[in-house]
Amino acid sequence: MAFFKYSLIRGVLFLAFFLAAYLWLQLSPLAAALLAALCAFAVSAIFFRKQRAGATADVAKTFAPNAATTHSAKAAADADAEDALIDENPDIWVDAQKNRRPGSSD
Repeated sequence: MAFFKYSLIRGVLFLAFFLAAYLWLQLSPLAAALLAALCAFAVSAIFFRKQRAGATADVAKTFAPNAATTHSAKAAADADAEDALIDENPDIWVDAQKNRRPGSSD
């Protein structure tokens, strides 16, 4: 459903920009279509990110429902080991950026 909504939004944007460019700016149909496609792309990329993410998730779920993770087995094992260490030692804080506790001053 998200894919349909996002496609409908993009189609309406394209049509609105096409009519504006063709009727008001008096551009040729090809130039109006190119300008409308560019404007619709820009507006949807800036203002409709959540809808695009939902549409992408729908497509991924439809075409690759059992897709494997992009992490290697070694990376997954390493992340699990780090998570286990953090769970076992809740009093230790590691900040990869500054190697200090939040709120402390240096």
